[in-house]
Amino acid sequence: MMNVHDLAAACGFTYYNGETLNGGAVGGAYCCDLLSWVIGRAGDGDALVTVMSNPNVIAVAVMADLPCVILSEGVKPDDKAMEKAKDNDVIVLSSPWTTYETAVKINGVLKAAGDRE
Repeated sequence: MMNVHDLAAACGFTYYNGETLNGGAVGGAYCCDLLSWVIGRAGDGDALVTVMSNPNVIAVAVMADLPCVILSEGVKPDDKAMEKAKDNDVIVLSSPWTTYETAVKINGVLKAAGDRE
């Protein structure tokens, strides 16, 4: 697995917050906008890649114990989401690419690091 900060640097993601937080380990990506689905299906160490940018996304990341949220397609989080992220020490990153392209990029970086088959 790769640290969130190392993944962000390798993939070219930018931070909305969390640069100084301890970055958890990322072993994959889970791409979904149906938050109830994420809770039941995201795996340990998955980064959540989504275009959803409200506080519920942060709550789901906390409930599912995900290392970070990556907002794809240049989506910006709303102020309440950022407040919730700060209160819960959730790292929120930005990707300019589509959700698919973001996941492919994550997979490639993890494969190169030897973390994926």
